[in-house]
Amino acid sequence: MLHDKHIFNVLIINILLGIIWHYASFFLCIMKQNEDFSPDKKIYRPKKWERDGRFYSDTLKINKWKDRLPKHTGKNGFSKEHLDELSIDYIDTFIRETCRGEWNHTLNCMFAVILMIINSPLMGLFLSALLLIGNVPFIFIQRYNRFRLERLRKMILRKQKNAARCGKGYIMDGD
Repeated sequence: MLHDKHIFNVLIINILLGIIWHYASFFLCIMKQNEDFSPDKKIYRPKKWERDGRFYSDTLKINKWKDRLPKHTGKNGFSKEHLDELSIDYIDTFIRETCRGEWNHTLNCMFAVILMIINSPLMGLFLSALLLIGNVPFIFIQRYNRFRLERLRKMILRKQKNAARCGKGYIMDGD
């Protein structure tokens, strides 16, 4: 489609299409209901190769670079920069927002198919590589954070359960 155009025109067209795609996926992401981002859905569930999140920390060394990337405030102004509270409802919202962010960046990666179709093979590969470099790290961060939040959620539920037992005559260790 863009094979016979001047390189400058090819880049401008690709940039404009990319902007349209990214804004459309962003607005779709905002419009979708919270239930669409349930961590129980297959797409968001842990994969065996992730080794309970250790893949991200041990193999990718995500802690060394994740804070250098830009952060986006989620739907309804929800900031994922740090935990504001430790309630189960808040952590559940945070987990859902990691699913929302993962979905958005995954949808952005799908633009690579369009890039491969409309461009010459070399230009399509080059632009797709840039697109993936700009989105895949954010998918990794969302998944890594979800593992951490799920562990925190389990710990809080365990403490609440122990506290409830204490109120019923059980002795709680370590608290």
